[in-house]
Amino acid sequence: GYLATQVLDIVQNQDNQIAILDVSAACHMPDVIEMPYMPPLYGAEDEETVGKHPFYLAGPTCLAGDVIGRYYFEEPLQIGDRLLFGDMAIYSTCKNNTFNGMPLPNIWRRTVEGKLEQLTDFGYDDFMMRLGSQ
Repeated sequence: GYLATQVLDIVQNQDNQIAILDVSAACHMPDVIEMPYMPPLYGAEDEETVGKHPFYLAGPTCLAGDVIGRYYFEEPLQIGDRLLFGDMAIYSTCKNNTFNGMPLPNIWRRTVEGKLEQLTDFGYDDFMMRLGSQ
């Protein structure tokens, strides 16, 4: 399966460009931290290539280790860019969490006709329910 994300912000830390995404390694991609594992990212390389623009991809939580990895792109990332990780369905659905109110990733299905159907609609209420209150 795929995990779609969007670039929320780009920050500079010394010589490193860091793209903050709307997905979290800690919350949505636990295998990235536990194994460790760098999922394939469409349109990017995971090894340094001459002429490519390096970016660390990180989640929006307050955890220092909420880093997916360093990827290399043909063009510099911009706020609003959409990225698509591959090989993410299994652990992204069974081991995800709502740390600090991070919403769970919604699940979509692509039909044979190519249309997308949203199967879930997770939000803040799901976080509150998991804490035992609404």
